[in-house]
Amino acid sequence: MEDSKIIELFQARSERAIIELSKKYGTVCTQIAKNILNNALDAEECVNDAYLGAWNTIPPQSPNPLRTYIYRIVRNLSIKKYHENTSIKRNSYYDVALDELENCLPFAKTVEDEVLVKELAQNMDEFLDTLDRENRVMFVRRYWYADSISEIAKRFHMSNNNVSVRLLRTREKLKIYLRKEGFEI
Repeated sequence: MEDSKIIELFQARSERAIIELSKKYGTVCTQIAKNILNNALDAEECVNDAYLGAWNTIPPQSPNPLRTYIYRIVRNLSIKKYHENTSIKRNSYYDVALDELENCLPFAKTVEDEVLVKELAQNMDEFLDTLDRENRVMFVRRYWYADSISEIAKRFHMSNNNVSVRLLRTREKLKIYLRKEGFEI
């Protein structure tokens, strides 16, 4: 079913909207949540909460594209659940991906730094546009979808080492790019 038809169902307050949303995007939503949480039950809970979030925000929202909207809700809920679950212990799957980026990105420490977050996001988009398709997809799969190195390697039919090296080189390029844009790394 087309996204516009699903949104119309939401706006008509039809419960079928959730069913159609789940049919179309449920698999990827679940995979995003599982990649972050490494727990099927928590992932299912976050996906269901995301459907409720979509139900509560459409209308008045009319997201375009719907896919990005629901993925972002799932990702944000999963990260929140991840922090709740790991306030004491560390989860190696998601922490490893975050640790890889830690030395590439300036993180907000003050209110002034928080203002720069939007500028950083724009610069990240511009940086991703400089990459070839394969490296861009690898980067997004690793740091947005939290795919493991082995999942990415399977997707691209290459070795884990090759993926790791390419991601390392991309992170190095990111550091250089952000320094040129005036960010302190």
